[in-house]
Amino acid sequence: MRKILNTAHIYMIVGLVGGLYYREITKAKNFTGDTQLAVVHTHVLALGMMFFLIVLALEKLFTLTSIRLFAWFFWTYNAGLALTVAMMTLHGTLTVLGHSSGEAISGASGLGHILLTVGLVLFFITLSKRIPSVSRTGGDTAGTRLPLTSPAEDR
Repeated sequence: MRKILNTAHIYMIVGLVGGLYYREITKAKNFTGDTQLAVVHTHVLALGMMFFLIVLALEKLFTLTSIRLFAWFFWTYNAGLALTVAMMTLHGTLTVLGHSSGEAISGASGLGHILLTVGLVLFFITLSKRIPSVSRTGGDTAGTRLPLTSPAEDR
């Protein structure tokens, strides 16, 4: 659980630094146009910090790390997010500096998005292995059922 919390914390720091970087470089270069730097801050905070805080809560409930697939999800997702954010930052910085970005940046960004997608698929597979499925009789495999009416309605 500590590794998941630390990951969320690192993404919080990177997200805040990304916002500061955007503000300072555009101010220093008197840049007023559109740049991908404007969304690095929110991407890192949402896909990094917030996502891993949700994973932390789900880990507490379902012990996701007990599934071997969790490590594959963790490293694939983080690699994808790091690559995507790095390419967004590079592309945005080149835009602010007045340079064009090449095909390699687009390709690397696409690879980052593919890794993010694979990571999300692995995450949902891991989660589905830890959540009991519903049996044909309507109850879940753990044997607990939620009442359809409240106790006051039963009277």
